[in-house]
Amino acid sequence: MSNFDQNLAAAETAGSAITVDAGLRDYMLRIYTYMGAGVGFTAVVAWLTYQITDPSWLESPLMWVVILAPLALVFFIGSRINTLSAPTARLLFFVYAGLIGISLSMLLHIYTSSSIARVFFIAAASFGALSLFGYTTRRDLSGLGTFLFMGLIGIIIASLVNLFLWSSALDWLISIVGVGVFAGLTAYDTQRIKAMYDSADDQTSAGRKSVLAALSLYLNFINLFMMLLRLAGGRR
Repeated sequence: MSNFDQNLAAAETAGSAITVDAGLRDYMLRIYTYMGAGVGFTAVVAWLTYQITDPSWLESPLMWVVILAPLALVFFIGSRINTLSAPTARLLFFVYAGLIGISLSMLLHIYTSSSIARVFFIAAASFGALSLFGYTTRRDLSGLGTFLFMGLIGIIIASLVNLFLWSSALDWLISIVGVGVFAGLTAYDTQRIKAMYDSADDQTSAGRKSVLAALSLYLNFINLFMMLLRLAGGRR
């Protein structure tokens, strides 16, 4: 009788693990789907904006509106994510991706299309490998969080300073450090997002988590792409 009880408990535990694994797989697939759709939407908007604009708008005050609007929206999404419905959160995510597309259209005026495509595929391959590492590794990456966040703050401050200095050496250094920081964040965030999964979440909570997680990975990919483009992109 004792052996029967032990076998029954083991079977229940195994069944629960299979259920969690299936739920986790669906959760991560939803996140990568949102993230990939966001990147695709950004690319389409960037291309369309490039087709209907000319380089002169890069020197107009409108450029600052286009640059700052996504920043304001991402802070809004982050601060209100717990009160938004899942469909609204998804809509705001794609609005954000569209705004980023408008701002990234300026890159098509600066870099050649072939170099942008080449760097995009390099960034995509790197992101995929790093995210897979973060998902599968048994090593705890949480200790990297503080270090990477400090690096991110340093990049932001240095970038703001370089808006006035226009130093090519500082720009090169920012790009080198940026590649390392966003590569690390990709692996770290993937592991963190995986740990966020809770099979007890209702549909609304799971939807919010998926959008916020997709936004984190989306930002890592876009910034990794931009840092690599600054290093390896061919200018017109």
